[in-house]
Amino acid sequence: MKTNSLITRRKAIVTGLSGGGGLVLSGCSRELPPTYGNILRMGDVLTYTAHRTLLPGQSLAREYSRKDISSFPGIGTTNPAEPGARFYDATHGPVYERLREYAFTEWRLLIEGRVAQPGSYSLADLKRFHMRTQITRHTCEEGWSAIGEWTGVPLSLLLEVAGVLPSARFVSFYQFDDIADSIDMVDALHPQTILAYGMNGRDLSIPHGAPVRLRMEKQLGYKSVKYLRRIVVTNEFDDLGKSGLIQNGWSWYAGI
Repeated sequence: MKTNSLITRRKAIVTGLSGGGGLVLSGCSRELPPTYGNILRMGDVLTYTAHRTLLPGQSLAREYSRKDISSFPGIGTTNPAEPGARFYDATHGPVYERLREYAFTEWRLLIEGRVAQPGSYSLADLKRFHMRTQITRHTCEEGWSAIGEWTGVPLSLLLEVAGVLPSARFVSFYQFDDIADSIDMVDALHPQTILAYGMNGRDLSIPHGAPVRLRMEKQLGYKSVKYLRRIVVTNEFDDLGKSGLIQNGWSWYAGI
């Protein structure tokens, strides 16, 4: 793909996307994650509505200096190619293994759905985009936290290049293990939401989500999903079935 020529479109598109983010924020109450009649899920929706109504949509998470970087464990799936692991996917696990054997040179990230220009991006393609580096705190739902340095391409930039349609309201992420997740356009366009390919000055390791993972600093750590293979932009909320958070007892929105 002609990545450089696409990047030149950024200036022309950014104004329209910024306006779209405002429209999503003002209209977020029109479509909320389902509660399934569960009181806890109703609490999730209350938190989501309160955050979107009361907090600035683009406020930044605190960033740190390199001297603050700490030990950072890899938890959850640490190798999606490992048969028998909790979230092993029999279809995509072997594909990940083959990609890893060739140092991810043949890996592609698909982006499709409510975009004008669906496409796929290699790791080299993503590294040609303007990069962002941020040192942030990862807050785990299990009670621990760690500070790491992340380098990658802002998700907003990739969405701009793909040409997000005005009707777009959510972005879904599919992994090489049996996990999928989604966020709304407010978080997708946040300047600290990046597709990270580097950690602490090195390429992303396998336990931390190689070759590319999502980093979203305004929600709890489990929302920063790893091992990305596909992104789908939608105009309707999708709970993503048995691979998604809600049917597995997790909050869809985990804002901090």
